[in-house]
Amino acid sequence: MFHIALYEPRIAPNTGNIIRLAANNGCALHLIEPLGFDFEEKKLRRAGLDYHDLANVTRHADYDAFLQAVKGRRILACTTKGSRPHDQLDYQPGDVLLFGSETHGLPDDVMQSIAPEQRLRIPMMENSRSLNLSNAVAIISYEAWRQQGFSGGI
Repeated sequence: MFHIALYEPRIAPNTGNIIRLAANNGCALHLIEPLGFDFEEKKLRRAGLDYHDLANVTRHADYDAFLQAVKGRRILACTTKGSRPHDQLDYQPGDVLLFGSETHGLPDDVMQSIAPEQRLRIPMMENSRSLNLSNAVAIISYEAWRQQGFSGGI
């Protein structure tokens, strides 16, 4: 299946929603620290409801530790600064969908380390800034899964 990675997420309810999403679409979730909240925060638990036990969640001390954990996998930067629409890529099982924080997105050094053709964006209206992080994760992860025929789903 696919991997979802959140680079220094800041908002507990967004991360909780993504935990629930990952439990439902079979993606492994990677949280790259530092986090902008306590992992035991009530809002995180409330948003994830009882899906924490069903989700495959790994925390990484920093970006370098994350890179070691996903070594050999294709990393796709999911960003408003992407060079291609998210539906114009052939996703492969094992791909890593990397999302930036809600407040700052992905830092320039991370963006520059990813090839331009692997920087994806979700089409939006001209004057829009961005989507909610959990919505963006849902859109792209479900497109990737759709391309695999929703393998393993019911």
